[in-house]
Amino acid sequence: MTRPRILLISTGGTITMTRRAGSGIAPTLTAEDLVSANPELAAIADLDVVTFSTKPGASLTLPDLIKIAVLIDRHLATGHAGAVVVQGTDTIEESAFVLDLLVQSDRPVVVTGAMRGAGAPGADGPANLLAAVTTAASGAMAGLGTMVVLNDEIHAARYVTKGDTSRPDAFVSPATGLLGRIAEGEVLRLFGVERMRPLQRPVDASDVPVALMRIGIGDDGRMLGALAGLGYRGAVIEAMGAGHVPDILAPLIESLADRMPVILASRTGAGPVFTRTYGFAGSEIDLIRRGAIPGGFLNGVKARLLLQLLLALGLGGDELARAYAMRSGPRGGAAKA
Repeated sequence: MTRPRILLISTGGTITMTRRAGSGIAPTLTAEDLVSANPELAAIADLDVVTFSTKPGASLTLPDLIKIAVLIDRHLATGHAGAVVVQGTDTIEESAFVLDLLVQSDRPVVVTGAMRGAGAPGADGPANLLAAVTTAASGAMAGLGTMVVLNDEIHAARYVTKGDTSRPDAFVSPATGLLGRIAEGEVLRLFGVERMRPLQRPVDASDVPVALMRIGIGDDGRMLGALAGLGYRGAVIEAMGAGHVPDILAPLIESLADRMPVILASRTGAGPVFTRTYGFAGSEIDLIRRGAIPGGFLNGVKARLLLQLLLALGLGGDELARAYAMRSGPRGGAAKA
């Protein structure tokens, strides 16, 4: 039986890290190193491997991810059954979300990594890579967009988040649960999500600064007033609860929304921003009336990336708000434009 051909791109991350003399672990291994250390991969797929970079996840950039999306689409258009991207877990939820937005193909794209370095006892990298390639090679996962696979668990990029700093089961999808899991070397699909309509890829996303601010009790808002002068083109406010801020911040957010797009996200980590329940000063109804765009189900880091991409495409005003709404919640793939 012919094995599927899978593109494997390595960007670095803990899965590629080894210990250097007199210091901690750092990225050293290439994609070829990862594959040669995992001979079971050959029984699943024929791999075309690319070492894109050897960076920690925190050093990946939006332009990097746009280049990776281009590379993935180029290979998926020439017969590859799927793609796997290996990277640091610090930013997997962000990278996977961007790829979900930018990859045009409906074939499976899987992002994976490791919570333990390559030389650590119980290193989880080889098992995660095996599970990721198994998922990417499965036709049952086509049409679901980009997925994150670690610890034999399959998550949708739109909903997954890193919920722990050290555990192998660090990744969770509070709003939806797992898309599927790997057991006995097979993909078990539990349910599906309607994929968001992909975005056009921007030509240049290197200069679209968007501020991300988390609001806490007693915040006086002085940073809000400084954002425009610092050159930001947009802002994401991680508000309390379902989208609430101290009442003294409401006029500051209104003033900011007059100057740039402002997304109202929630700092809770799960659930949507409300739009029509609370009516006090600083509530979601008040802030939306003052010009804030409701953030849907996206957490702050994902809302920021979506806003950056929309700004890089030249969108503004109502057009930007509609494009954001299409891609920020469960109805993201169903909306028409």
